[in-house]
Amino acid sequence: MAASSGDFSGCSIMLYDLSGNHLFDTVVTSYDKITLRVELQTTPDTLNPGTVCKLLILSAPTPYEFLGRVVKEGAQKYIAMYKGQEKENRGAERFKVSYPAIIENLICDGQAYPLHTPLKVLLVNISKSGVRLRTQFYALSVGDRFQLRMKISGSEKLLIADVTNHMDKEPDLSEYGCRFLVSS
Repeated sequence: MAASSGDFSGCSIMLYDLSGNHLFDTVVTSYDKITLRVELQTTPDTLNPGTVCKLLILSAPTPYEFLGRVVKEGAQKYIAMYKGQEKENRGAERFKVSYPAIIENLICDGQAYPLHTPLKVLLVNISKSGVRLRTQFYALSVGDRFQLRMKISGSEKLLIADVTNHMDKEPDLSEYGCRFLVSS
């Protein structure tokens, strides 16, 4: 959906407790930008009214972060977001995840070039500005630009990112810090 116009309806959303522990993923079914209220496709019974949580909304072209509080009115639960909690891109809070994803194309001079075999990666953390991914072997270099396909809450996302740093964790295990450029 067109979150860039201020509507998060249809966007995937990831919820975390204040310690950064992943609670659950779902989809925003409606968003009221006046009251900063999001209604979710699913809300676990364990998410009690009054619970304060961190929200990462995966909208195009830029994900957003907010703090929110669970509110219950009758049988309906929703998240009341705190106004002004959107964070700057630089130093955005990272949330631990463990999601498989695929690098499908490398991008050079604005042209996407498909990989002979798509590269399977594991996302180990995500923020509104980027992602850290892990591969079984050294595959990317700082400055490489690529298309990353991932699925969250049943919704498939295609992101364009570039590698900003590389760290060898073990002889056959590498991690890459990547910055989001565009998403769809």
